[in-house]
Amino acid sequence: MTGEYFDQLQETDPDFLIQKFFEYFNQYSKEDEKRIRSAWKFLVEKSQGHTRSNNKVYYLHPIRVSAILAKSNFDCDSIIGGFFHDILSLDNVTSREIGDNFGQQIISIVEGIARTKQISTSTKTLADADSIRKMLFAMVDDIRIILIKLADRLDRMRNLKDYDEETQHLVSQEALDIWAPLANRLGMSQEKNELEDLSLKYINPQAFQQIKAIVASKKDERDQILSKAVEQIQSRAAKAGIQVSIKARAKHFYSIYQKMRKRNKEAGELFDLLAIRLICNTNEECYTLIGIVHILWTPLDGRFKDYIAMPKSNGYQSIHTTVIMDGRPLEVQIRTTAMHNIAEHGVASHWLYKKGTNHDLIDVSSLSIFNQLRELSQNHLTDENFFAEFKNDLLKDKIVVFTPKGQVVQLPVGATAIDFAYHIHSKIGETIVGAKADGKIIPLSTPLKNTQIIEIITNPQAHPGANQLEHVVTAKARQKINAWLYANDKAFEELGNERHLEAQANEASTAIQKKKRPKKGPAGEIPHVEKIRIGDTSNFMMNIAQCCKPKFPDPITAYVSRTRGLVIHKPDCLVYLNIPNVEKRSVDVIWDWDEKDKN
Repeated sequence: MTGEYFDQLQETDPDFLIQKFFEYFNQYSKEDEKRIRSAWKFLVEKSQGHTRSNNKVYYLHPIRVSAILAKSNFDCDSIIGGFFHDILSLDNVTSREIGDNFGQQIISIVEGIARTKQISTSTKTLADADSIRKMLFAMVDDIRIILIKLADRLDRMRNLKDYDEETQHLVSQEALDIWAPLANRLGMSQEKNELEDLSLKYINPQAFQQIKAIVASKKDERDQILSKAVEQIQSRAAKAGIQVSIKARAKHFYSIYQKMRKRNKEAGELFDLLAIRLICNTNEECYTLIGIVHILWTPLDGRFKDYIAMPKSNGYQSIHTTVIMDGRPLEVQIRTTAMHNIAEHGVASHWLYKKGTNHDLIDVSSLSIFNQLRELSQNHLTDENFFAEFKNDLLKDKIVVFTPKGQVVQLPVGATAIDFAYHIHSKIGETIVGAKADGKIIPLSTPLKNTQIIEIITNPQAHPGANQLEHVVTAKARQKINAWLYANDKAFEELGNERHLEAQANEASTAIQKKKRPKKGPAGEIPHVEKIRIGDTSNFMMNIAQCCKPKFPDPITAYVSRTRGLVIHKPDCLVYLNIPNVEKRSVDVIWDWDEKDKN
């Protein structure tokens, strides 16, 4: 039994419901069952006479949430947490009472969930930042908080028809912006797909119904093609001695909708709606099967991805390819049974499933999102930018690059070599002066690309500069650069805010150009020049920088210092390049030399 009975629950008798629960989910020990029944009785008694905003009996939603968790084999405390996830909203329940009856673990989960209740994606205020920070930080300490919250959102989406249109749209948008991407980051593909499909149903009902009709109308045609594909693969796999389970994989509506938007086509014009999944026993069999598939049909260029050799950040592993079968694209996924289990409900569910030693086999700390949250939780970030930066960091698509030793590094799309350097080590980030991608020098401002091998060039005398803040996208790099500048650069601390910087910049030019070297004199000698000119003017306060000591006819540039006038540097001087906001504070200058030396 899989528990679909609870998805659209109508029965309200509490004794009948808890009995049904254990008929469907019999994986819990006698002791666990006793605790779960006790929690259920507590919930029913405390919520007696209470209804929800849709006028439904209060405890129906909590048991549906717990059924979602039980379906993924979550532990006893998770089930009780599902019952109690919003029990503190009742005026006759206290944290102390829950703790006294069910222990500190349960009250920790319940209070953690309560802190996430005010999350909103509609306004980026300090309250929003505080809510999402507490939610995500709680996830680091006890992941069950976020998993219960995901189950809560999923059940609410399943029953959203009971609410008014405005509520439907707001809840759906939040699910699409926050919860579906978060489920994806945790490897919970089923939950992610369902959240996206249900969101589309309310955000764009016309597109949803159109896609639904097209998919239904082509079902018989798809079934014939897929049956033929299954038969051919089964025959070849049997000859190779491979036992393979083949399943037709229905593309979820939201992915079809995204393709419609991307290609500007109607659902009926899309032909790549065919997909199958091959499940075998070993990695070696996966690679044998991909060979069989590519022998049977021609692969499409650029559509092969090996997530077994290079797993996604959420632990997902599989081989993806798209081939042409009978003139139509056929998407194929190949994975082992173990990979499939993780892909369906995520690493977290297997970690929490405390049966035998299964949970000991999962190294949750290896997931980049957990490490990222744990590190960021140690920083006291209180400004409003935190919400936007961290949400972007969390939800962006990722790229995968490599160190020269072959270590895999996952970064957000748009990350630069500076982000890469800080990801490796803060000291490397602080002393970066250049970078190579696949052996070629690249600008530090250039976004990195998938599968590049990145080599960082450092100089022990280099240090972070304010201009680097314009070329980083990760919260870690931005926080580390800011911290260094505030601790070591008095000018940066004094300038403080953007308006002051802009006022300073108005006194200077906004461009830096390479300067031409003057011709040599008649005797081939370079004239001795100490003066500097801006256009036709040379009467201003000026100092030659002692770090790079430019001399005529070296190319030069200058920036406006608040106390020393113009300071003259070579354009490639490290000190100059690390001056805060250097592009806006720079001025075009040339050497002022005698006219007679031109001839």
